[in-house]
Amino acid sequence: MFFAQDGNILIGKREGETLRIEPWGNNALRVRSTMYPEFTGNNWGLEEDIDHGSAKIETFDDHATIENGNISAHINNSGVITFFKNGQKILKEYYRSYDASVTKESICLKLIARNFKPIVGGDYKLTMRFEPNDDEKIFGMGCYQQKYMDLKGCVLELAQRNSQTSIPFALSSKGFGFLWNNPAVGKASFGKNYTEFEAYATKELDYWIVAEDTPVEIIERYTEVTGRAPVIRNDVFGLWQSRLRYRTQEEVLSVARKYKELGIKLDVIVIDFFHWTRQGDWQFDPEYWPYPKAMIDELHAGGTKVIVSVWPSVDKKSIHFYEMWDKGYLIRTEHGSNQTYDYQGDCVEIDCTNPEARQYIWDICKKNYYDYGIDMFWLDNAEPDFGVYDFDNYRYRMGTALSCSNIYPKLYAKAFYDGQKADGNDKIFSLIRCGWVGSQKYGTLLWNGDIQSTWEALQSAVGQGLNMGIAGIPWWNTDVAGFMNGDMTTDYFKELAQRWFEFAIFTPILRLHGDREPMNIPALDTTKDWGGGYLHTGAPTEMWACGDEVFNVMKKNLELRESLVPYIDELNKEAHKTGLPIMRAMFLEFPEDAKCWELDDQYMFGSKYLVAPVLEAGVTQREVYLPEGKWEDIRDGKVYEGGGTVKAPAPIDSIPVFKRV
Repeated sequence: MFFAQDGNILIGKREGETLRIEPWGNNALRVRSTMYPEFTGNNWGLEEDIDHGSAKIETFDDHATIENGNISAHINNSGVITFFKNGQKILKEYYRSYDASVTKESICLKLIARNFKPIVGGDYKLTMRFEPNDDEKIFGMGCYQQKYMDLKGCVLELAQRNSQTSIPFALSSKGFGFLWNNPAVGKASFGKNYTEFEAYATKELDYWIVAEDTPVEIIERYTEVTGRAPVIRNDVFGLWQSRLRYRTQEEVLSVARKYKELGIKLDVIVIDFFHWTRQGDWQFDPEYWPYPKAMIDELHAGGTKVIVSVWPSVDKKSIHFYEMWDKGYLIRTEHGSNQTYDYQGDCVEIDCTNPEARQYIWDICKKNYYDYGIDMFWLDNAEPDFGVYDFDNYRYRMGTALSCSNIYPKLYAKAFYDGQKADGNDKIFSLIRCGWVGSQKYGTLLWNGDIQSTWEALQSAVGQGLNMGIAGIPWWNTDVAGFMNGDMTTDYFKELAQRWFEFAIFTPILRLHGDREPMNIPALDTTKDWGGGYLHTGAPTEMWACGDEVFNVMKKNLELRESLVPYIDELNKEAHKTGLPIMRAMFLEFPEDAKCWELDDQYMFGSKYLVAPVLEAGVTQREVYLPEGKWEDIRDGKVYEGGGTVKAPAPIDSIPVFKRV
């Protein structure tokens, strides 16, 4: 490889490849490589205006080095990169192709670290390999539907789906963070024999690596370069109420009125899907929502904010479809019909990689929702939720779906953030079903999608929330008691609902939602196949829906949540300042405690509260690990000495929560 220095940048060239390594923030390096004559100039997730730092670069005939604070990289004559933190190796590219200086293992496999495989007539399929680190634990990467919080040994699809959010930032227990800075659909494999990232269609390799002493510092550095959440409005930290869908404005008002009669403060009520006429009309169906402003005014007078659902799908019978199609505002298909989504209509989704399309959807939503007084937006189906996840059959303005689809939910959120910000709104907060690197800076609240109402789903949810926080998303929540297949008449569901609610008290946002059974509510209109009246709805989800016993448990715990609101607001400001999540893996607060790197069923809520949710049926006590220090059970005031495991009582109306003292 031939090396050269260009100011703060180390350049290497070999066999048609150009390698570029440069400082990118404190103790961090950005690595890019391409087989094209020039780099694209895309920064993808690394958009923040930062001080890049000053690199120390040395070039020789057979190797080169670059150093930025704690981190340094050594590149040998074959172009193989080894990374060091304060002189200790932390990561090395995997190379097995006739270079004995790289490894003592077999070198005749003809496997190289950065493999660009040409796609006929187009770009490259890229494979990037690294040597494994034994005894390593890996966290982050977003939300995946599995029970493993530690991702070592896992294979992850780098693609957005309903209930799967791909945010390819990994935090290693070896003291570094790694961002795969590429929105292409692909795969990440954290194998025992090697680590491998793949992009199925791309023009260049792009990754960022940071070395720090603690996991907290790693997250701080990561969010410096990718963005941090704004300070979120502090009047939404209590109860959010939603169900599969409220069909009329009277249903919404009746629910809000009943909460008021019961003396329960309702912070937010959600108007979900098919309050509209057709998908893509983005307006209230006037037959069932004749006076939206009056409805919103009454809710505001009662202290309740209003959030309305927006889908990116546009029915071909929508009043906007042909204008959007002709103007190029919709996703295109490469083959066959121009349909991308088929739920309740023949639909094509808006192309949020097109800035004109983003402005278009905002202008309509401003007129039909925001100007009535709607406080927030629920950006649902944000992956987007394709009828079939055939990513090789879709194309955006930005490029093929294979090359850039993962950035879609971030740009969907940006459309509504930019629109509200231009209107002078400083309280932007959007509930959205998916995200990518940097989504947090657009005031997003993510959740784990349409999961089932099962104990297994609850168990997975804990690790999902913690890994989302590590991936840069401080604002995360779940549908309390899960979304689908939950029969509220059964004892199974009632117990699950109580335990899930108790867990949700100690998540960033508390939100009741779900597609509840039995599905026995008749449609309002049986003469049409469109509009707000014909579609089904689920059984009630409100606090009183499962009877007095469940209601009383939820009411008691809601009072606890209300007492935590000032503390949550402190965490709100901390997340903006440092990028730290609100739900925290134990090792974020106790990195020197090896046990805390093993725990996936308890966590810290901020730095003050240790939360141990009940995750199985029939449990009335559970083991809780208390790190060194003194811990007070918030229920009875009993103080425990840390440094070991205790058996804590867990009656049906509470979970173990300990306060650091």
